[in-house]
Amino acid sequence: MTRLPIIIDTDPGIDDAVAILLVLASPEFDLRGLTVVSGNVPLEDTLRNTLQVCELAGRPDVPVFAGCDRPLMRQPVRGLFSGREGLGGVVLPPPHLAPQPVHAVDFLVKSLLDAARTGEKITLCALGPLTNVAVALAHSPGIAAGIERIVLMGGGFKELGNRSISAEFNILVDPHAASMVYEAGIPITMLPLDLTHQALATPKRIEQLRAIANPVAQVVANILTIWDRKDIDRFGELGGPLHDPLVFDYLLAPDRYSGRAARVWIEHTSELTMGQTVADWWGKTGEKPNAHVLTKVDAQGFFDLLGERLARYPLPA
Repeated sequence: MTRLPIIIDTDPGIDDAVAILLVLASPEFDLRGLTVVSGNVPLEDTLRNTLQVCELAGRPDVPVFAGCDRPLMRQPVRGLFSGREGLGGVVLPPPHLAPQPVHAVDFLVKSLLDAARTGEKITLCALGPLTNVAVALAHSPGIAAGIERIVLMGGGFKELGNRSISAEFNILVDPHAASMVYEAGIPITMLPLDLTHQALATPKRIEQLRAIANPVAQVVANILTIWDRKDIDRFGELGGPLHDPLVFDYLLAPDRYSGRAARVWIEHTSELTMGQTVADWWGKTGEKPNAHVLTKVDAQGFFDLLGERLARYPLPA
């Protein structure tokens, strides 16, 4: 099996936690490290949550790196749906693992420059605000040569916003960083709210996960129960959209997805629309696309895969 080399930049967060558990049970991925950023909750909490998820998965070998503790130019914005400490009130044991004694940005720079020198390409999977990625690019623009593409969960178009009237949370938290990343000339695959709102963790789907007889699946079922938005007017039924794990389902099963290329800009000057993603769908500007925007997913296929991977726990030693 040819394994896909990836680095995950993350801010757990309930859906981030589920995404990490999906990756750790998927041998198709060669996970080089987890870089952690402030986002859903402060950095000390996103870092602790990342370490706890790795321990829950039985993967103490995965290196975890603490990164930027605030956005580039704005005050922090916190998530509304993951609870005070980020996992919805589900209590996991305090982690025994420790983060690596290297800043996440330094790890990104070294890993990607090394990849560029050897001709390797690493897929960078961004699940949270893009602060770490933007700082790494500003520090060492040459890292772009070591990136195969950036696959990120972020933005929204027809669905507008989930944290403000017009902006998706990850982009809203650090719109200046997001703008830097989108303007860097690196191939981007984008999973916006328009896509992720199709993948609802409905009560029926949660109970299917709860029927898997291992502790990891039970934790996932519990945190997804808390994740329910109870917003039938918006989503059409009960459940919460499971955003971040779709990044890895897409990498595992791209045929489950469809999308289109577009030129995307990040609004970072207007307070009214701060963090809004604006797309030229019809070539009005004459500018070349800078993102492949995914628009449709076979949601049940994704949940079937998630259940199959969670059933693999505990992982072989």
